[in-house]
Amino acid sequence: MYRIVCVNCGAEYAPEEILYRCTRCDHLLCVEYDLDSIAIDRAAWMRRPLSVWRYRELLPVSGEPVSLQEGGTPLYHLKRIGEELGLPELYAKHEGMNPTGSFKDRGMTVGVSMAMQLGMKSVACASTGNTSASLAAYAAKGGIPAVVILPAGKVALGKVAQALMHGAKVIAIRDNFDKALEMVYSLCLSHGLYLLNSVNPYRLEGQKTIGLETIDQLGGVPDRMVLPVGNAGNISAVHKGLRELRHLGFIEDLPMMTGIQAAGSRPVVDAVEQNFPEVVPCADPETIATAIRIGAPVNAEKALAAIRQTGGTAASVTDEEILAMQRDLARKEGIGVEPASAASVAGVKKLAEAGVIDRSERIVCVVTGHLLKDPETVVKQCEPPIEIDATQESLLSVLYS
Repeated sequence: MYRIVCVNCGAEYAPEEILYRCTRCDHLLCVEYDLDSIAIDRAAWMRRPLSVWRYRELLPVSGEPVSLQEGGTPLYHLKRIGEELGLPELYAKHEGMNPTGSFKDRGMTVGVSMAMQLGMKSVACASTGNTSASLAAYAAKGGIPAVVILPAGKVALGKVAQALMHGAKVIAIRDNFDKALEMVYSLCLSHGLYLLNSVNPYRLEGQKTIGLETIDQLGGVPDRMVLPVGNAGNISAVHKGLRELRHLGFIEDLPMMTGIQAAGSRPVVDAVEQNFPEVVPCADPETIATAIRIGAPVNAEKALAAIRQTGGTAASVTDEEILAMQRDLARKEGIGVEPASAASVAGVKKLAEAGVIDRSERIVCVVTGHLLKDPETVVKQCEPPIEIDATQESLLSVLYS
């Protein structure tokens, strides 16, 4: 059994209530389980396929989920980059290997399943791209209409293409993501669509399985988990899932939760560095990493708690540092990610060089989206193909000149 609880005042709500914020204090909500009464056989988990639904006892869905076989993403040992940074235990959890190419699929399998369970007739979200792609795919799988609102001209083409192809009604506004979220939130409250941005506590339940899988793949708890931060749902969700594992007695310690933002969009970093009690929104966020171009992260309250309670930290990286690490991941490790994903590893590089990270730490970076999410940015960074005449002489001349 579970209940919905306000993270601030502790007010409790029934699971069937359609809520996104506490009606008493307007703070965020979370899903709380009666962990002491849940019978979980750790050995049974390990016999199941590695996926979101391996951990179904810690998820709120009661029936058959709307699933595209999400989760079970690879954990790579970054040997070459780790050696260069003096970090022999550096790993990347590649969430771009999910069905629609990002970690959002973990949240959407649970979110759309809960929409169906609650009897909702349509779903909606605001998006910087990946959320819209994932929502559209899972809504299509569930046979329910989807509406997505995007900031016009600010979303990578690969992500827009996914939302369109999967049949969502795609609406682009001449403003930024934060305004899009404000508009879709109002629409859902007034017209009964089911909101599936990360302010919805059920969506984060799916995303927490990133951490649960990491523990199973690594065979233990990393010293530090590093995540890109946009709307701040992922770092919050992973922290929650690991706290649940600790309560169950499956692990003893929690990793230091570390959030990485782009230099042009860093409200969480500012709050951590200046010890603000809460985030001050960035009015005009800008970065090449479109997936984390968010000035008012809706889950900032949870993210700051995750960082502070685990002795973690936050840092920002420039667009140049992000793109350089995107290239390094591809060319040194064979791992293709979109720019926002590379931010986590770029952040580790920066923190290691500053002496913040101990060289003996076992570190897992979450890389959140696939290279093909944003092919335009990739092409702009690379030399174009070499065009030659179709002769052996021409071929040899470019190979050996």
